[in-house]
Amino acid sequence: MNVQIDRTFFETDPLICAPSLIGCELIWGETAGLIVETEAYAEHGDEASHTFLRRGAREFIRINPAGTLYIYLNYGVHWLLNFLVKGSRANGFVLIRALEPTGGCDVMAQRRGISENRQLCSGPGKLTQALAIDHKFHGEDFFAISQAKLLPRRRRIHVEVDRRVGITKSAEFDWRFLLAGSGFVSLARKNHAKAQAKIP
Repeated sequence: MNVQIDRTFFETDPLICAPSLIGCELIWGETAGLIVETEAYAEHGDEASHTFLRRGAREFIRINPAGTLYIYLNYGVHWLLNFLVKGSRANGFVLIRALEPTGGCDVMAQRRGISENRQLCSGPGKLTQALAIDHKFHGEDFFAISQAKLLPRRRRIHVEVDRRVGITKSAEFDWRFLLAGSGFVSLARKNHAKAQAKIP
């Protein structure tokens, strides 16, 4: 039986957790996929984070344990899946941006209305639709959801670093992480970052 990731995985800071999630397998009910793209968001010093202007987001971090799901509607269209990361020198969120489908592809295709595997979960809004994740799971403890599991990497991988997507504030932060060579990411790597940026 596969060993599952526990809460301590999220009791760190976002810039450690986000790349560590690459290559892990997210199982959600009858669907599953390898995480191939993530983004980190910090509670402090990150103008692109919800916490910069939203008191509710800061309160969410304060009252919930690491591993709680933070799900919001982006541009009134797509639900986005984030994990709360806290307990180290910095708190924040990790956005799951893309998956490589590994199970339940027929179900995903029906939900998405397409058949091309590479397009099923190649974006944060696409993957929540494919996995049927919406506002009902906002604030839920991931480790209390019976249909959800997170499995560790099964092989050695290389993680690439890039700028976050669609960000105008704190746009200089290289806080997007991708599985090198994956054809399932939302966008190919564009910024050739020399080193991973640190949390301010």
